[in-house]
Amino acid sequence: MVGLFISAGLALMAALVGTPVLIRSLQARGIGQQIREEGPEGHLTKAGTPTMGGLMILGAAAAGYLAAHLRSGATFTAAGALVVLAILGTGLVGLVDDWISVTRQRSLGLNKRAKLAGQVIVALTFGILAVTKAKVSTDLSFTRSIHVHLSQPVYVIWAVLVIVAMSNAVNLTDGLDGLAAGSSAFAFAAFVFIGFWEFRHQVLYGVGPGLDLALGAAAMTGACTGFLWWNAAPARIFMGDTGALAIGAGLGALALTTNTHLLLPIVGGLFVLETLSVVVQVISFRSFHRRVFRMAPIHHHFELLGWPETTVIIRFWILAALFTALSVGIFYADFLSTKFAD
Repeated sequence: MVGLFISAGLALMAALVGTPVLIRSLQARGIGQQIREEGPEGHLTKAGTPTMGGLMILGAAAAGYLAAHLRSGATFTAAGALVVLAILGTGLVGLVDDWISVTRQRSLGLNKRAKLAGQVIVALTFGILAVTKAKVSTDLSFTRSIHVHLSQPVYVIWAVLVIVAMSNAVNLTDGLDGLAAGSSAFAFAAFVFIGFWEFRHQVLYGVGPGLDLALGAAAMTGACTGFLWWNAAPARIFMGDTGALAIGAGLGALALTTNTHLLLPIVGGLFVLETLSVVVQVISFRSFHRRVFRMAPIHHHFELLGWPETTVIIRFWILAALFTALSVGIFYADFLSTKFAD
């Protein structure tokens, strides 16, 4: 338990103290966000805001994670290392994307195929190592196995789909000041509880590295929260794809290593809704030449309806918190049902 506080607390402080230093460094180099002209009109004033703040999230999380192991004596595990690999690998893809956007002064960085290829390479590496080195369960799982066994090749494909989908879902959500950072902190907090509970009840869940996974989730919770202090509206820095892709991959990797794959859509329910709004919009426009929403992702729809940006953000944070509470409640209710059944 002490390790969890160290991991989250140090990551929080590192992000709080380090982010303004990063802001000044980025400003000195003229590294600022490019804004799409077709977006909501009020967003044009955000052009030039320092971006690539995801570097601080990753750095703060790494500091918290390492410190927790050194101070609490927790054991590093292959599963925990793979979660870190997924976060840093996709963060690197996002960093390249952000750098191209900044240096070429356009709102888009890598083309879609190149970005997807980078994400797939990271996720594929994760999937292969998960079954060969970390020896994760290849059963489909909700709170526990639903007794649907996947062969190793199928599991690797499944892992790629989960990580890439979640990575892009968070990226789509990252369109308002603090929306992705705040929502992600809630989602990672759910995995802190899940990982720690699996550690305390290893016989039931069969997840040996639960504590290590909880420490990683705690570090990301603290880092996202500390970064949010500077990213909240009006944002002084954006996380960019460096942060958004890494956060999504981290959530997907945690779901896979804690064997809660099918619970992930509830843990990250807000990200799922944002993605579905884009899917519905595209299908509707291409099939019927009509838009369901004024603009997708859906947070922009509510902006165009006249909701102030801060109102959209806070209400979406509330949704994210409710999804977190629901997912933790489902997980714990399953534990109680199993406990009393025994």
